[in-house]
Amino acid sequence: MKMHLAATLAATLALTGAAYAKGDLTLKPVELPELTVGTGNAGFGVSQTTYELETGKAYTLTVKSTGKKECAWQAPGLFQSIYLRKVEAGGMEIKAMTLTELEFEEEGEAEMFFVPIKPGTFAWFCKGMEERGMKGEFIVK
Repeated sequence: MKMHLAATLAATLALTGAAYAKGDLTLKPVELPELTVGTGNAGFGVSQTTYELETGKAYTLTVKSTGKKECAWQAPGLFQSIYLRKVEAGGMEIKAMTLTELEFEEEGEAEMFFVPIKPGTFAWFCKGMEERGMKGEFIVK
């Protein structure tokens, strides 16, 4: 009876697309193209608007500011849907459970190390600057 139940459970999981992984998912992260905010003459441009990610894969993302405009960089949906390993900024490592924003008052950069754990499309933006083009999205499959 137990073998039949286990086989049924395994078949059900296979049909639902559930995934299992072995080992440390945070190792060997994929380096995403750098995101620079504050580009262009007016300082409202961004270097990249869309990132495509996969659940269960480790990534690093460097977010840079040119310093032309202050930017409170936020990605609330993504921040709630990742395992955040750490953020490196200003010569230090910051280890936290989640992020609210990366605030750039002048030129600077921060590198995030994370693993997406939930699929979806998640907006990122510089708070208050969305209508000026300082926005984009993460598409997590």
